[in-house]
Formats: sequence, structure tokens, C-alpha cells
Amino acid sequence: MNEPLHSPARDPLLEGALDWVVRLKSGEATEADLLALQRWREQSVDHEEAFREAVRMWRLLGAAARELTTEAAAANSGSQPRGFAIPRRGAISRRAIVGGAIAASVAGFAIIRPPLGLWPSLGELSADYRTAKGERRKVVLGPEVSLELNTQTSVAVRSMQDAVTLELVSGEASVAANLPPSRPLLIIAASGQITATQASFDARCIGGAVAVTCLEGSVEIRQKGSSVRIQRGERISYTETGVSRSTAVDPAQASAWRSGLLIFHNAPLAEVIEEVNRYRPGRIIIANSDLKRRVVDGIFKVERLDILISQIQHLFGARATSLPGGVVVLG
Repeated sequence: MNEPLHSPARDPLLEGALDWVVRLKSGEATEADLLALQRWREQSVDHEEAFREAVRMWRLLGAAARELTTEAAAANSGSQPRGFAIPRRGAISRRAIVGGAIAASVAGFAIIRPPLGLWPSLGELSADYRTAKGERRKVVLGPEVSLELNTQTSVAVRSMQDAVTLELVSGEASVAANLPPSRPLLIIAASGQITATQASFDARCIGGAVAVTCLEGSVEIRQKGSSVRIQRGERISYTETGVSRSTAVDPAQASAWRSGLLIFHNAPLAEVIEEVNRYRPGRIIIANSDLKRRVVDGIFKVERLDILISQIQHLFGARATSLPGGVVVLG
């Protein structure tokens, strides 16, 4: 019997990292766990690399789960492959991952996000560059490519060779590229790809929905066999289901976040709050469906977003209930 490639007995750091991964995905992790993990990762370069390897293994596990789900759907509802057991939810363990029993451990296991999005997902934690709520960060990958990351943004570097390849795991980034056609910039974002050589653009990936706004030059977007090129002042969006038509936008408004501003024109309050939650600590929840549909038009400073709560109370007659952890319920 062959031993697994990564054996805990031979790699205690990987064993510890896998324990952290399982803890984070168990649905029982707390903010204290997240802080403890951050301290664990900062102990050494080896600790950080072990965590990244554990995340890569978990992603492979997720791919296996999707295949098994497809196979199970095609089979008779009352039958299972010989020797195949579906564990109870949450029963997956580090031993199952490392011991090579991935296929038998993942069927029916739901990979979930942290409750209310109050802390980063596993994919965001494993990115090369990441910003917290309310944080912006400039990243220079060389003289030819630079990025400014908006709040709650995670970017992973995939390659810097023939093509500069990045992955926008989640969030929003303003990108500037000055590359030759023979070595383009390629950004993977959800189900599509963004390609540019001489351009600046804004790319946003939230919950699998991607929006790309060209600020200068031209940008090509590819998604499931479709290819669209946009010029300055144009925006295009796509999801798993396809690509939308391009629309005209004001480049200054599209990049207003770089100046610490959020601009809304005739936007439903639900949409406004969803965006504000990306910047403000804690979370605002609208408990009234009529309130969600109220329209907002205005410019808000990121560093003064709590003023928005009092404005909603005043303008729409809403009540605000504050809960621990910065959670506010509007009704």
C-alpha cells in the first residue's frame, strides 16, 4: 500500500495547517480562531507555506466533491458505489485529507463561507496580497504592472513568466499594465479572464459576479468561448451564465473608491448597504423588505460611513438596533 504524498508523520507543519483548514471550514470557527491562525502563520516562512499547501489540498478535495456529486446524480438514487460512504456533515478530518481518502470524505460536505461574511473565506486567506475591511493597498509587481487593492480584496500571483498571470480571488482592484503584446497581463476572475497589455482598468469580483471598467487603453474579456474588447469609459459584466452588453460609464466615478468615496445614483438601499458592508466593520442588516427597495442618491466618505445609518433613520423612518460585533439591524 502506497503512502500518501504528504504524511503528517513526516510533515508536522502541514499536519498543523490542515488542522487549521478543517477548523475554519467546520462552521465553528470564531474570530479568536482567525487571530490565532494569523499568529501561527507569522511564525515562519515554513508555517505560511504549509498553510498554502493545506489550502491547495482542500481545493483539490473540493474538485473531487464536485465530480462525486455529478456521478451520484447520474446513478440510481438508492445505490452507491461499493465501499463508498457519505459522512455526516462536518465529519471530515485532517486524517481523511492526508491519508488519501479524499473521495470517501467529501461527498455531501458543504464548503461554507464564514457567517455574515464577518471574516475572510479560506480562499481569501490564502491569497498573496489581501486587504482588510476599510483598507486600501498599493502593490507593485515590477515596472510593468501595478495594482491598487480596494477593501476586502484578495489577489494571488499565478505566474510572472511568459504571461503575468494573477487571480482576483475576491474584491476590487485598479490595475495598470505597460506590457508588450508578447507578454500580456492575464487576470483570472471567477469564470472568466481579463487580458491587457497597455491599459488601466478596474476589475471587481464579488460572489462570482465580475465587472470590468476600462479607464485607459483597451481590455479584452473572455468567458466560456466569448470574447469582448472594451475601450476607455466602457464597462462589461459577466457571471457563470454569460457576458452582458457593454455600458458607458464615467471613469472618474468608477475609480472614486481610490479617493475614499462611494457614489450612488438611484440605487436601491439593499444595494447600497451591500456595498457599505464591504468597508464598515461588522455588518448592517435590513430586516424590512420595503426598506430594501428605497432609493438612495448620494456621495459618502468611506471613513464616515456610520453617518449613513443615522441618515437612513432620518430619511426613511427606520429603526436601528445595535448588536455585538458591529452588527446593526435596520427595520
